[in-house]
Amino acid sequence: MTEKADLVEKILDRELKMFLTVPTQQKASCQEHPDNFRDMRRAQFLAWSEETLESYLKDLQKAERDGANLMTQKYARMDNLIPTLNDSPLIEKIIEIQYGWQKEMFERYPNLMGRGRALSSAEDTAFQTSFETYLSGELETYSDETLASLYRDVSERLEKGDNMTEELYSHMVKGLGYRSLEEAETNAGVGRR
Repeated sequence: MTEKADLVEKILDRELKMFLTVPTQQKASCQEHPDNFRDMRRAQFLAWSEETLESYLKDLQKAERDGANLMTQKYARMDNLIPTLNDSPLIEKIIEIQYGWQKEMFERYPNLMGRGRALSSAEDTAFQTSFETYLSGELETYSDETLASLYRDVSERLEKGDNMTEELYSHMVKGLGYRSLEEAETNAGVGRR
């Protein structure tokens, strides 16, 4: 296992433990399918640099020592149940870049992307949280060091003309058995393999 893959697995172990203990009135379907949670989160983390992964792992370890659950905090922020956790200006900058990438994905892969979260917080409902709201809630749980490192990652990728979100989805669909995003797009209406 590479060092990056090892970091990702350490993060996933901690996140899943936190995720499975998020207090809810009714268990979410993804809480009943922890392998799906790991696959989705793994796809995200494989797009990050080792530096960002190391920083986020430290965030999770600190939360464990402090008895905090970053997943509970994220979902509470998404539902606006608790006050802002971090008001770093980097959060808005990261959201702006990733929102643009996500929007590009909606334009290029409408069938595939239409199966997920809506794009804008203006589309939030009582039953569905948008990509923008979800990302904001998640970013607020990161330390300033992790935000700075992630901002470097996304800025460098943007400068190169890369779409980090496309890489994330590429990892995700390959984990579902597709060879490419194009194949997943073509089969999006057919169902998972």
